[in-house]
Amino acid sequence: MTISKKTAPKKAETLTAAQRSLAVKGALVTFGELRRQHPDAHCELDHRTPFELLVSTVLSAQTTDKLVNKVTPHLFAKYPDARTLAVAAITDVAELLGSNGLGMYNQKAKNIVGLAKLLVQKHKGEVPRTLAQLVELPGVGRKTANVVLGVAFGAPEGVVVDTHVMRIAQRLGWTKHTEPPEIEQDLCAVFPREDWDMLSHTLIFHGRRVCAAIKPACASCSVAASCPSAYRAESIGRKPPRVRGA
Repeated sequence: MTISKKTAPKKAETLTAAQRSLAVKGALVTFGELRRQHPDAHCELDHRTPFELLVSTVLSAQTTDKLVNKVTPHLFAKYPDARTLAVAAITDVAELLGSNGLGMYNQKAKNIVGLAKLLVQKHKGEVPRTLAQLVELPGVGRKTANVVLGVAFGAPEGVVVDTHVMRIAQRLGWTKHTEPPEIEQDLCAVFPREDWDMLSHTLIFHGRRVCAAIKPACASCSVAASCPSAYRAESIGRKPPRVRGA
């Protein structure tokens, strides 16, 4: 069977070197504008040590940084380091987390006691400095590991991609993907390693303050003039609504 010109599949579009260079320069300029709009962007999980940051980040799954910051002072007052948390009863830790308002407290207690045990057994109670070692710990995925590597050690091995980063990267045209692993690859290909940590903090602040999932404030956005989604962004970078009965 022959395929007519009208029905023949189109070849995937590829950027020329010049087009790609221009796109990268544009992304870097946009990021610079966002940094100026949010000069205070930072990790909002309160911590004093890499251990506290690691535990706080694990606890932050499916909840807010604000709530975690209310819980962790009580937790770290009783279990200040990996050695004390490693010998704690999971039921005691779960009760402490739950009584201070944290959800999923049974699983989270199991995770943080388990990771504390491995820190003591394999790392002399210290937080390891590689992604491969961090993701071996209970409750620690790539995103959590890169938060710790970037914030505590200044050496992320990738870009932290949460819902804000996903949404804004899509709206700004920095990625056409919808899943975190592919979005992270796209961002790492555009931005230099020294920007990876601050990139995620800046996009998270922008997502919370300006580019919300619903009713983004394009009029107050510093990069609206160059954003391909400006004033029509609400339908971009959001999961489709669930169909009842599906």
